[in-house]
Amino acid sequence: MTDVFVPEPSVRLDVWLWAARFFKTRSLAKQAVETGKVDVAGQRPKSSRAVRVGEQLKISRGDEVYEVQVRGLSDLRGPAPVAQQLYAESEASLARRAEARAQRAAARNGYQPPEHRPDKRARRLIRALGDLDAL
Repeated sequence: MTDVFVPEPSVRLDVWLWAARFFKTRSLAKQAVETGKVDVAGQRPKSSRAVRVGEQLKISRGDEVYEVQVRGLSDLRGPAPVAQQLYAESEASLARRAEARAQRAAARNGYQPPEHRPDKRARRLIRALGDLDAL
């Protein structure tokens, strides 16, 4: 009998990140991988690395960090509900992101934007306060 090698299905990392809708374009996904914002199993990969089902990914996007497990492969970008089927986010990751989101909301909660534009007198006062730094 001869053993026939059947390659395991895989997709390029940057293409998978784009298809799973973590990044808007493939070039943004490639740039994120190259700048170290994506880890595969704790290691820094190349954008051409093959992603397989079951691998653990850590994706940093802005202030949010996603820890996901690859559930499916696709090289086509589809609608968001289909893209969400490609991965499963860990419970700890969901909790951390929700907590960070709540902290950011609480930090900006104290800011009250002005109701209207400052009038002539208020602009003069603002300008005068700004000149204090020049003294």
